[in-house]
Amino acid sequence: MSSPTPIQSFIGGIGLSLPVHALLLLNGDVFGISGFVHRTVLGRKEPAFAVLGLILGGAYIGLIEGHGPSPFQHSFGRVALSGLLVGLGSKLSNGCTSGHMICGLSRFSLRSLVATLTFFATGVITSQLLPSELPSADIMDWSLGPNGRVLLATQVVVSALLGSLVTTSRLSANDASALQKPHPISRLLVYLATGFEFALALRSSFDPSLAFLAAGALPTSIILYQFFRGSERPLLGGRWSIPKGGLIDMKLIWGAAVFGAGWGLAGICPGPGLVNLGRAITGGSGVLSVAIWLSGVIIGGLFA
Repeated sequence: MSSPTPIQSFIGGIGLSLPVHALLLLNGDVFGISGFVHRTVLGRKEPAFAVLGLILGGAYIGLIEGHGPSPFQHSFGRVALSGLLVGLGSKLSNGCTSGHMICGLSRFSLRSLVATLTFFATGVITSQLLPSELPSADIMDWSLGPNGRVLLATQVVVSALLGSLVTTSRLSANDASALQKPHPISRLLVYLATGFEFALALRSSFDPSLAFLAAGALPTSIILYQFFRGSERPLLGGRWSIPKGGLIDMKLIWGAAVFGAGWGLAGICPGPGLVNLGRAITGGSGVLSVAIWLSGVIIGGLFA
């Protein structure tokens, strides 16, 4: 049985918004995990550091917990198909739960709203119509969990370091030219640190805890973006890569629907997939099934 964890998930949702905002301020980029994966496959260095941060965050969680993630209760074929659909759909719709739901909705993006409604609908429908072996929900667990305080303290430390970098970067940037001069090593470390911090707040389950996660993440992300995004110039230089609007077409809707179907098939999306890979490596179990799923994501993205 899987116990919904409202307190852990709500605090985790708030925690997700902090590295998202740090990446926005420092590097001027959207924290879109499927995009990180797809661009890493194409040889891009910066998103590769974000992917590495997510995996390292998962590895840290595995060390703290002393075990790997719960294994997929599905055949390898279903796991591979789930990954393939998630990769294909996220590439076609240019986003997943992090990029569209957390980042996009915080910008009041209509395109992201359409994508989010679509993939949630197809995810729920898929998980209900197809034989599902996901654990059923048990009574709610209102605690922080056995390792919650350690993980929360770690996230506070990383968040404080990123906050200090934001403050010092603002103080040292006295003119527009300084703001536009890239700081490549610092930018890479920010991708790594925000990926690591994001990993500490994630949940992997397709269960009622998602509602509590969203309840923590969305209001916080909206407030941070709408009132504290600053001058829209990355503090560490480079291009401000936050989308303005965007076309709502059948490619978006079709891609989001395919992504949602893949998500509903195995109950996992790109962020938890990368985190679970790290957990599986240090926890000593479940590496093969997670690797199969992630391989499907990569192949699906290449097909799009």
